[in-house]
Amino acid sequence: MGRPTGDPAFEDLTARARIRDAAVRLFAEGGVDGTTVRDIAQAAGVSPGLLRHHFGSKESLREVCDLYVLDRLVRIKEELLLDGKMASPGFLPSVHPTILLFYRYVTRALLDGSPRAAAMFDDMVLLTEQWISKNTPDVTEDYRGYAAVLVGMQSGILAMHDHVSRALGVDIFTADGHLRMAGALADFYSHPLLDPKFVAQARQAMESLRATNPPTAAGTDPRDEGA
Repeated sequence: MGRPTGDPAFEDLTARARIRDAAVRLFAEGGVDGTTVRDIAQAAGVSPGLLRHHFGSKESLREVCDLYVLDRLVRIKEELLLDGKMASPGFLPSVHPTILLFYRYVTRALLDGSPRAAAMFDDMVLLTEQWISKNTPDVTEDYRGYAAVLVGMQSGILAMHDHVSRALGVDIFTADGHLRMAGALADFYSHPLLDPKFVAQARQAMESLRATNPPTAAGTDPRDEGA
């Protein structure tokens, strides 16, 4: 008897899922521009025509992959942080290869200079902003600012992976390298770097500066006013 439609194991066997998964792997390895529709179809074991039937174009497939990768990363994070699966001996080893693959994918996706790259960064900021407001609402009063800077910092590590890997002496896209990087991030996030008294003084100084220098429209220089 076959599995009922809707069963995750069954759905993963569908042509659409195989195409998506093959595209994620190939985009992570060679980027969107370096991957052809024929490459993806061959890796998925389908015809290029079936790929176009399901997704229309490579760009539409890329959008589906972007959303899938981000959604899956958020779900893994929720399982680790909110569902207590970090304490499960088998969970992290089971998802670690997926995390590494998705980090490679995100790195490629953010650096290709396409409109989808900008859209993906914006999606990451929005998802992070929603996460913070829901799960750690007291961490900041500026959810958007916090999310944008956090995503920029974490994306920067991935974008600079060659330099970070060289400094660590191990590729951060390997299991050992990623674990070392993750350990350093855990230390970073779990220990405040600034004294609360200094932070209070800094905020007061920033408020004073803001009062004497009203914000201008993005991309304008206050020195140009009245020129």
